Amino acid sequence: MTPDFTGLRAMFINCTLNRSPARSHTQGVIDRSAAIMEANGVGVDQIRAVDHDIATGVRPDMTEHGWDADEWPALLDRVLAADILVIGGPIWLGDNSSVTRRVIERLYGYSGVLNEHGQYAYYGRVAGCLLTGNEDGLKHCAMSILYSLQHIGFTVPPQADAGWIGEVGPGPSYLDEGSGGPDNDFTNRNTAFMTYNLLHLAAMIRRAGGIPAHGNQRTAWDTGTHPDHANPEYR
Repeated sequence: MTPDFTGLRAMFINCTLNRSPARSHTQGVIDRSAAIMEANGVGVDQIRAVDHDIATGVRPDMTEHGWDADEWPALLDRVLAADILVIGGPIWLGDNSSVTRRVIERLYGYSGVLNEHGQYAYYGRVAGCLLTGNEDGLKHCAMSILYSLQHIGFTVPPQADAGWIGEVGPGPSYLDEGSGGPDNDFTNRNTAFMTYNLLHLAAMIRRAGGIPAHGNQRTAWDTGTHPDHANPEYR
């Protein structure tokens, strides 16, 4: 049966260190995933985080905490409009970029907000990541991103990461001539699998009406409804 992804929306946040219009190798991998989604009728939005004035901090709006400007609240509205979030970024010194960490910290700053079911705000959304670099660290970076996203409420499907690294040490990056990056079968396969896994899980969650609201509602817990207790007071 042909899957139906009608109505799904995806957000890609590119955490490159290069401002537009400079070339971003991360964007090259993002483009492959985004193209698959668009071919399946999914609405795609994209942000290059470094192009925006995103304040440092872990609150939804840092202008309420001493910063003169903060574009994150408007960007967060675009994230919340999507069923799928993909964090893309480069590898530097074997780790995620500073921009990637800032984006995750700002996502974390909203994680305590509740949805209409009394669950944490990101429940019902799925997430994955894409990485590029010419040094080791791809799995380490993916592990950090995916842990962070599931911890704050996103649902992570099987094989939710993909990326490309060249030969360890100084060498060509993904889009450089002769790198072999865009033609790498391993990267292309994993990117396709990641993309479809995100789409399938997002569609399943949408059909189910979200993550079931039982045993995971902060509002219920705060009022004394503790379903894991042997003798809860609400019985």
